[in-house]
Amino acid sequence: MPTKLSVNLNAIAMLRNRRDLPWPSVENIGRIALEASASGLTVHPRPDQRHIRFSDLPVLRALIDDEFPQAEFNIEGYPSEDFLQLCEKTQPEQVTLVPDDPSQATSDHGFDFRASGEMLKPIVARLKRGGMRVSLFADGDGDVEAVKLAKETGADRIELYTGPYGGCFNDEERAQPILRDLGATADAARDEGLEVNAGHDLTVANLPALVRRIPYLAEVSIGHGLTADALEYGMAETVRRFRRACGQDV
Repeated sequence: MPTKLSVNLNAIAMLRNRRDLPWPSVENIGRIALEASASGLTVHPRPDQRHIRFSDLPVLRALIDDEFPQAEFNIEGYPSEDFLQLCEKTQPEQVTLVPDDPSQATSDHGFDFRASGEMLKPIVARLKRGGMRVSLFADGDGDVEAVKLAKETGADRIELYTGPYGGCFNDEERAQPILRDLGATADAARDEGLEVNAGHDLTVANLPALVRRIPYLAEVSIGHGLTADALEYGMAETVRRFRRACGQDV
């Protein structure tokens, strides 16, 4: 199956929050993305609500339930008690746990599963009892032992942190060893029975090589680069461009 595309709406919300105004509408932009056949929507509600607000979650949940029941809602965040309760209230199809400090500008590393594995086990079990698929943010550094420890938490998937790969821009020579490590991590995850997602600084330019190396990649969630392209091409056409880059027939 081709890799699915989940559109991250954080950058849209951050633009909205610059003014005390209701636009751009996170709901309406999400609707445009889903009408263009994105497979789902992703949000990362931080404690300070600097982009996605807690009040956005029921609106987006209703958008998917009422108009796009085939789509999925993915909520990312650090597994604090407040975040877990937010997920239990919203009931996303997928929860992606990240090891962020609340003050971070964005996610910039995966879990240290050697240090955090025991902490994650009851959290993963709790979310899965609630009917949610659980994905864990993971460094794509080829560490096979770390992948085994991720599997032991009970998670369903890992999400490869692709920031270093995206940071190569057009430097293919620099990107190749990073891509090899991402592929090795993904292969180890597949061997352990974990599905594989990916996200961070992915673009129309660098996605095809990633999908070729990891042809079983389940899903990518993309926000910043996709939103930047949407300023040039519009959201609907940008979603189609990213879907093509994922290997989908558009």
